[in-house]
Amino acid sequence: MRILVVVLLSIVPFLTFAQANLSTKSKKAAEYYYQADNYRVRGQYTMAIQLLEQAIDKDDKFHEAYFRLGIIYKAKGELDKAEQLLLKADNLSEKTGPGNAFELGELYLLKAEYQKAIEYIDRYLSANPRNSRRLADANKIKNDAQFALDNMELASEFNPRPLSDTVNAFPMQYFPIVTVDQQAVIFTRRLGTTMNHDEDLVISRKNADGRWMHPESLSENINSEWNEGTCTLSADGRVLIFTSCYGRKGYGSCDLYISKKTGEEWSEPVNLGSKVNSSAWESQPSLSSDGRTLYFISNRGGGVGGRDIWVSYLDDKEQWSNPSNLGRSINTPHDEVSPFIHPNNVTLYFASNGLTGFGGFDIFYTERDDKNWSEPKNIGYPINTSADQVSLFITSDGEKGYYSHEVTNDPNQKGKLYEFNVPANAKVKYRTSYVTGHVFDAVTKKPLKAGIELYDLKNEAREGFVYSDSVSGEYLMVLTEGSDYALYVNKPGYLFESLSFEYQLNEDLQPVKLDIYLKPISEGAKAVLNNIFFDVDSYALKDKSKTELNKLISFLNANPNARIEIGGHTDNTGSGEYNLDLSLRRAKSVYDFLIEKGINKARLKYKGYGQNMPAFPNDSDLHRQMNRRIEFQIIR
Repeated sequence: MRILVVVLLSIVPFLTFAQANLSTKSKKAAEYYYQADNYRVRGQYTMAIQLLEQAIDKDDKFHEAYFRLGIIYKAKGELDKAEQLLLKADNLSEKTGPGNAFELGELYLLKAEYQKAIEYIDRYLSANPRNSRRLADANKIKNDAQFALDNMELASEFNPRPLSDTVNAFPMQYFPIVTVDQQAVIFTRRLGTTMNHDEDLVISRKNADGRWMHPESLSENINSEWNEGTCTLSADGRVLIFTSCYGRKGYGSCDLYISKKTGEEWSEPVNLGSKVNSSAWESQPSLSSDGRTLYFISNRGGGVGGRDIWVSYLDDKEQWSNPSNLGRSINTPHDEVSPFIHPNNVTLYFASNGLTGFGGFDIFYTERDDKNWSEPKNIGYPINTSADQVSLFITSDGEKGYYSHEVTNDPNQKGKLYEFNVPANAKVKYRTSYVTGHVFDAVTKKPLKAGIELYDLKNEAREGFVYSDSVSGEYLMVLTEGSDYALYVNKPGYLFESLSFEYQLNEDLQPVKLDIYLKPISEGAKAVLNNIFFDVDSYALKDKSKTELNKLISFLNANPNARIEIGGHTDNTGSGEYNLDLSLRRAKSVYDFLIEKGINKARLKYKGYGQNMPAFPNDSDLHRQMNRRIEFQIIR
């Protein structure tokens, strides 16, 4: 009993001192105020609001209570109510201090009333505040507001529209991704509006009329009694990485899992392992088009801010590398979320609340040049506004965008998927198309699992690598405009096939459908080297031929018992004698290059055939072009 009396006596002076620092003289109002603050800091807003309203009933001039109530309504997103209360607090006393000015400045940024935001933040700054963190926040609010005033340009072509109710069929749907052919959309659906409701991955496909059909479970092997969300898909639709936060065995609060599709069946998901996942939070993955580069968000140690963008690479042994942070050129001391690498593998979109924008989270993009990323740019108004924009998906052709948006006027549905035509000022720099088809054995006509490599001939760099499906032989490889590409189809025991694609800027990028037949290595088998280039009437190899020549060297090194003949061919333009000599000289140029690079001359022959063995009738420019070729043939 004596201890209790001592404790009570120690509290009384504190309450008296605390009340003395408040504008109210009502002890009951002060009591309600302090009780409300205990609930507010725990996020129990309903009880905090009730207590603050009771405090105001006791003293309707109690400006601190109006201030606290305004902060709560701002946190709840009820901005008009918050504005009313904060202005009431401001008008009741000249002694509200800089805190009220800061809150009003932030509020007006959220309401997109940018001039008012600047005015109140200037008032806050004029008080020479010493809280360094709050000072930094105030300067960012002012910079954002000024940026918005300078960049609020109307874009009439921006026309976001919700997908049909057939797709938006759940209480919540978010984080959409669209397949490269734009025939399916995969997204996370939640069966309720709280974190306790189940998340699954669903897919909606277009029917023959181009309408989205009702979403179905992506796979019973993937969806479970636990939650599955925020996923990414390789361009060929055969590698899926998604987030799961509880139920499955993992390393942290949320981990990334992988599933692969063979035929029409998805495999059981597997944790990506302790290199990619950590004891922290990993989520929001985005795969490059070939499925070999993974961007994701983590709040693990060693980063720049709270949540950062990290990247991991899949090596030739099919192992993911230790993730590296994208660094301070992209990540900020605040949060970066929702990375999305465009199928062109050049443009990276992400959301940030640490870079200058229109307020809150904005969408930014950066472009990769070799291994360096450009300075992030705000994608601009009207995609970005004062509200949070946290995810964006741009189709491979750069024409359409998809995102999820919170619904505020429907208590039964809190999130919908939207589609829009990308405004001109936000279009991706490099669009993509794709080549697709099947790989077969040229003799048996059975489907083959083969490696498919894409090389940029301008810089001799491999841009992508995928496998065709082992059941169907199906493959898909993304092609980006602005370069010349060589596509190689390889399988041990077979001649490699080379294809050539030239996609210059602003051309009409139509998908290419092409089945590929690989010839088993046997005497007489031959393949065209489609990426050997000469100038007209010249036999000097052009620099961009090196990729193909090096691929031929790799083939010969992998098959040391093979001997080949290099054959030169022309069309029927010019005299037969001239064409025979030109074809011989071109074949010898390839022969000389191989010897120079260490291939034993005993394994090589060369011969010119001129116009005598056309692959096609010389009846069109295209056929004549295809007749001008270098072939290699197995002679033993």
